Amino acid sequence: MTAVLRAAGATLSNVVKTTVYLTNMADFPAFNAAYSRHFPGVPPARTTVAVLALPLGARVEIEAIATLP
Repeated sequence: MTAVLRAAGATLSNVVKTTVYLTNMADFPAFNAAYSRHFPGVPPARTTVAVLALPLGARVEIEAIATLP
């Protein structure tokens, strides 16, 4: 996500909303800790959704909406 934002001239601080897809809600505490490290202070709005499976066997997928600087 950081590389995509950088290519657009933005950073994680430009993210205003995320949607997170987790294949196992038991992973939520670990994900939440990582989210807090990457978005310190006031994090962007977030929706978290439990899903049965993700492409390529991924355990988490994140969709983000960001404003351009």
